[in-house]
Amino acid sequence: MKTLANDLVAQPIINEAIEWALMHGVAFRRADNGARHCPFSIAPMTMAKRTFQHLRKVTPLITKLISEVSEDHDFLQTSLAKVAKADPFMARLFALHQQGHGTPSHRNMAARKPLLLMRTDFMDDRQQGPKVIEFNGIAAGMAPFGQRASEFHAFMHNQWPDTYHQWSENNAAIAEKNQGLEQLAVAIAQAARNIHKTFSSKETAKSPTFLMVVQENEDNVYDQHLLELALHKLGVKTVRRTFEQLSRELSTGENQRLLLAGVGAIDVVYLRAGYQYKDYYSYQRIESTCCHTLSQTRLFIEQHHVAVNATFSQQLATSKTMQMLLTMMPAKEYARWGLNLDQALLVKSVLAQMKAVTPETIHWYHHHANKDEWVLKNQGEGGGHCVFGDDISDKLTSLKPTEYDAWALMQRLYPHEREVAIVAVRDGKQEVIDDLVSEIGLFSAYFDGEPITELAGYAGYLIRSKPASENEGGIHSGKGILDSLALVSNE
Repeated sequence: MKTLANDLVAQPIINEAIEWALMHGVAFRRADNGARHCPFSIAPMTMAKRTFQHLRKVTPLITKLISEVSEDHDFLQTSLAKVAKADPFMARLFALHQQGHGTPSHRNMAARKPLLLMRTDFMDDRQQGPKVIEFNGIAAGMAPFGQRASEFHAFMHNQWPDTYHQWSENNAAIAEKNQGLEQLAVAIAQAARNIHKTFSSKETAKSPTFLMVVQENEDNVYDQHLLELALHKLGVKTVRRTFEQLSRELSTGENQRLLLAGVGAIDVVYLRAGYQYKDYYSYQRIESTCCHTLSQTRLFIEQHHVAVNATFSQQLATSKTMQMLLTMMPAKEYARWGLNLDQALLVKSVLAQMKAVTPETIHWYHHHANKDEWVLKNQGEGGGHCVFGDDISDKLTSLKPTEYDAWALMQRLYPHEREVAIVAVRDGKQEVIDDLVSEIGLFSAYFDGEPITELAGYAGYLIRSKPASENEGGIHSGKGILDSLALVSNE
């Protein structure tokens, strides 16, 4: 339940908190090129130290698994053929992957080096413990906001300790350091230098260059710019382009070097666009096949000697269908991708139960399932792609058999509610929320199959909290607020 708060926190404190957020780039761009602060909590959530240590241990193993699966092109083509027939966007990704990797001769053309920048999202279920919600392998952003949220709560603790402790869940909890922004920048810079040094000494006298592929006129830009600023500090030049711009500006240099008009050679390409059809649609083009030119631009990138996140392979490997297949697969089969049985069982321990949508499953759901224990998901990225409660039966009934493979049932997670109410600040106003639940995303980075951060592949975290009564918890598109993490000792 939410109620409007009337000066629950002194207004001067709220004003300074908002100014801190805006000053540190924790904001979205407004249509008038001004900024509005991201919604945030006044004090952090808490988690048992052993639970977080378990997630720290398992997340790099998940990333290793996804990294290996994403380069197992025959497995991707075989296992995702059905979903490609059921979902138009997956069909496009599948076809592009086939163009680049369908045969050994195609694979020789795909000179890109895979840079997997991944966020694995978890909820700490009341009964089952922490479980994966989803893998994010493309546009897995907001590591800068995650680090900033931790820094903001440290600011609150130092500047207004009484207010901070008044709204803290446990005053004995110790804030968990978050280096999400710094570690992703380290990973990207290292990958950029790795690519850069393979070319001529004349060229390597220049700075390595990072290209961020962005959506036109998007408002979630400050998180992106924070990452760019961190890269500048590490000696990496950054540029931003849309797919439409790249379709006109990219070319090929010697030794499959990727060149950008007016800039020169590119070392890393990071896609903050490309996870939905509209990212490839251009009003300036009339095409018999929707989005053909701009999606081919992405394929063109992968045919060059450049570090890429996300590759087509990575996007397919982090799909909901692949999550379901890995969940249903016996642990011993993970040996195909280099995990021993203990590692495989550790990964399996955080995978929530999933079921394919089939006539048998639909019959079971209608007549035997506890409707509150499941959520229905399609292949979409971000918020708005899940069906809950009574709406699931209606959706399953309305699906055509040809659409079944685009959907999956997943065990619904019910995380712990915060033990005390918390003040949240949104659009300059404060409110008290007394049923707040949290989702934790752990970032990781692998380059060419190996961990590439200073923390053995781990790269910080993102906490998003929301009222338990709300289904959509995104900071940008849902009812979520930025949060941070404090750990409670198990002793």
